[in-house]
Amino acid sequence: MDGSQRTMSRSLQFRLSLWLSLAILAVAVATGVFSFVSAFQEAIELQDDQLRQMAALIHRQRLQVTHFEGAPNVADPDPETRVVVQLLRAPVAASSKTAGELPGLPVNLPDGIQTVTVQQVPWRVFVKTLASGARIAVGQQVAVRDEIARNSALQTVLSFLILIPILLLLVGYLIKKMFSPLTRMASELGQRSENDLREIAAAGVPTEIQPFVAAINRLLSLVARSVAMQRRFVADAAHELRSPLTALSLQAERLGTAALPEPAREELRALDRALQRTRGLVEQLLTLARIQETSPARAEGLSIQKVFRQILEGLLPLAEAKNIDIGVTGAEDPTIMAPAADLEILIKNLVENAIRYTPDGGRIDLSVRTGSEGIIVQIEDTGPGIPAAERQRVFDPFYRLLGNDTMGSGLGLSIVRTIADRLGATVRLDDADAQHRTGLRVTVTFP
Repeated sequence: MDGSQRTMSRSLQFRLSLWLSLAILAVAVATGVFSFVSAFQEAIELQDDQLRQMAALIHRQRLQVTHFEGAPNVADPDPETRVVVQLLRAPVAASSKTAGELPGLPVNLPDGIQTVTVQQVPWRVFVKTLASGARIAVGQQVAVRDEIARNSALQTVLSFLILIPILLLLVGYLIKKMFSPLTRMASELGQRSENDLREIAAAGVPTEIQPFVAAINRLLSLVARSVAMQRRFVADAAHELRSPLTALSLQAERLGTAALPEPAREELRALDRALQRTRGLVEQLLTLARIQETSPARAEGLSIQKVFRQILEGLLPLAEAKNIDIGVTGAEDPTIMAPAADLEILIKNLVENAIRYTPDGGRIDLSVRTGSEGIIVQIEDTGPGIPAAERQRVFDPFYRLLGNDTMGSGLGLSIVRTIADRLGATVRLDDADAQHRTGLRVTVTFP
C-alpha cells in the first residue's frame, strides 16, 4: 500500500488531477457562496417589491381597507405565508382583535420599507399614506420571507453541486486522454526486445515531451552504434580466426600421419579436440553476429517435416557415432511462415545440443503439432537435463553448466533465443521425464 501511495504521489498525472480538482473545488465553493448570497438578496428585494406593488395597487385603485372579521369556518391554507394589509390606527381592545390585523403595530411608523418587531415576531412592513390621508401597512413575517429566499438561493446553488462532480470526472478523463500518447509510448517500448533499438516515433507526442523523446532517440542511436561496432568486431575477429584455425587443423592432420610416440599422439588428439571446439566456437560467433546484425529475411511457408529431414541428414553421422536413436514422432506437418535460414539454424542448434549432451545409447525425439497457442515444435532427449534454477541463464552467451565436460561453446541456446525473438516465438525448457527430473524437453511455440 505504501509503495502504491508513493508511486501515485510521484505521478504527474495524479498531481495534475489533484491540484486541478482542488482549484475547481475552491472556485466552486467561492462561486457557490457568492451565488447563494446574491440570490438570497435578490429574493429579499423581490419580496420587498411585492409589498410596494400591493400598496401601489391599493393606492391606484382607491381600494377600501376595512376590518376583516375572520370567519371561524374559513380555513387559512397557509397562515405563515399570508401578506397582511391593515390601516394604521389606534390600538383596539384585545377582545375586538381581528384575524387580519397585527395587534401592537405602532401607528407612527414612517412611510417606506422597514422591519418591525410585533409581539416578539419580526415583520417586514411597507407603510404608505393614501390620497385620502389614511395610512396603510403591508407586512409579511421576516422568517417566512427568509425561508422563501433561502430556498430560492439553494435552488440556484444546487446546479453547482450537480456540476462539480461532473466537472471533476471530466477533468480526470481529459488529463488521462492527454497523457495517453505517453502511455502508448511506454507500452510500445516495454514490448520491444532487447535488440530492438529503433527510434521512438514522435508523432502525436505533446510539444513539451518532444525534447525528451529526441534525447531518448539520440541515446538509442548511440547505443545502436555501439552495439553494431561490437558485433562487427566479433564478426571480423571470428572471420579472421577461421584462416589460422584451418591452417592449424591441416598441420595437426599432417602431424598425425607422422610416427610419434604414444604420449605425443595423445597430446595431438587433445590439440585436435581443442581445434575442433575453437572452430565450432568461431562458426557460432559468426552465426550469432550475422543474425544479430542483419534484419530478418522475407518469410515463406515452410514444411516443418521437410526442415526436420534436412537437419537430420546433416547431423545423423554425429548421432550414429554415439549410437543415439534419433527420429521424428507424429505425422502432422503444419506450415510455418518464417525465413528458411532462421528456422533451420534454430532447429539445428537445438538438435545438435541434444546430440552433444545425450549420453551414448540415448534417444532424441522431434515432433510438431498445432495447438491453441500456435505451432509447437518440441525436441526431447534422455540426457541429464537442465536444473530449473539454470533454465534462464543457459540462454546467456558463453554460459555453460558447471561439471559438464561436453565439448561446446555456450552459444547454441543464445542463438536459439535470438532467432526466436526475431520470429516472435517463445522457447520453454522442461524436464522430459518430470517424475525422475531427467532429460530435457525444448518447446518452441510459433504464434
